[in-house]
Amino acid sequence: MSIITKLTAMWLTRSIKPFTFKSEYEERLLFSECKNLGLYVHIPFCKSICDFCPYCKEIYAKEKCDRYIDALIKEIHLVGGKTPYKKEVTSLYFGGGTPALAAERIKDIINALEQYFIITDGIGIELHPENVTVETLRLLKDAGISKISIGIQSFDSKYQSVLGRKTLSPAKIKTVLSRFNFETVSMDFIFALPNQTFEDLQADIDTAFAIGANHIAMYPFIDFNFTASKVNAMPKNQKRALLDSITNYCIDKGYKRNSIWTFSSQNNANYSSMTRDNFLGFGCSATTLLYDSFKINTFSVEEYCKRIEDCKLPTSLTIKFTKRQRMIYYLFWTAYSTKISKKDFEDFFGVPLKKMYGKEFFIAEKLGFINCENGVYTMTLKGAFYYHYYENFYTLSYIDKMWGIMRKNAFPKEIKL
Repeated sequence: MSIITKLTAMWLTRSIKPFTFKSEYEERLLFSECKNLGLYVHIPFCKSICDFCPYCKEIYAKEKCDRYIDALIKEIHLVGGKTPYKKEVTSLYFGGGTPALAAERIKDIINALEQYFIITDGIGIELHPENVTVETLRLLKDAGISKISIGIQSFDSKYQSVLGRKTLSPAKIKTVLSRFNFETVSMDFIFALPNQTFEDLQADIDTAFAIGANHIAMYPFIDFNFTASKVNAMPKNQKRALLDSITNYCIDKGYKRNSIWTFSSQNNANYSSMTRDNFLGFGCSATTLLYDSFKINTFSVEEYCKRIEDCKLPTSLTIKFTKRQRMIYYLFWTAYSTKISKKDFEDFFGVPLKKMYGKEFFIAEKLGFINCENGVYTMTLKGAFYYHYYENFYTLSYIDKMWGIMRKNAFPKEIKL
């Protein structure tokens, strides 16, 4: 583990106790009293595997995908069927993999979820650019999808080649999108690729909004140890210059900054499966975050299906948070939105933020990382970059290690981070 993340965790949790994930799990998830609960569904199938992608996925085969979705629906009933009433949830997101490959079954999954949950703020799904067809979008629209996120990565052929992607036709995407009215049309891009310039990224941003996007996400390239990617990460100073240039350009164009890496041209356009206080995850590798615990499902599609067929939850690992560990998790992912509310923190934990981390926030203000107004801390450009910089250490120290182990072992006994 990086010495930076280790020391930070010890300092902020006031403990040398590591984050310990164990092969323990409960057959009943206590989510009924959780506020601001979201839902996530993982569909791990792709037509081809991108070397740079770290997420749980495998090559699509219709028969295997159908068996998996049957199991997924059964998992929903195993979890939801143990509550006496419907639970109101903020949102539902489908990720992958390429969930749109299962467009014909998305409605079946939503129908199962709606037996137990009332979804108030929309349903989102990720698409590969090849999924942007009239037939697929019509199926998704009819299923109740209100938000789509298209993994463009880059419109530039030279960067598509670097990432192993096919050449895209913005004109074709525009023609198809013009026939539908989704609340949010988000397009994802990767920045900090070798020799990438701000002009390259500006062209991607302008093209995205011109062909129908009202929301964009500019994610930094992260070189995970367990992926087969041969792309070299960009040096820190160049990466910071790019992130600052992207941010200033979008703000000057009048776009709203929704999070560290996302911007929208309309106030109601948003797409984020990350910034939620609590969430239930369904499917292979999906995670569940409740008030005092975090669990992750097995990464093995085969073992996932076997567990469900035996009427057992597919949980691989669980951690029971100490209170300060839960606070750090809350602050880290809430900060992704670039804002942290003192009131929201106190409502969630029952204790003032100042009492728990007043010194840390005072130092952050003095260093120019944040500003505070009306009880809300907001990141500066400097703070946003260093959040991104630290997030890279966090990813490689925690996510990279955990996912690397779980790809090899469906049910590891224990992982300490």
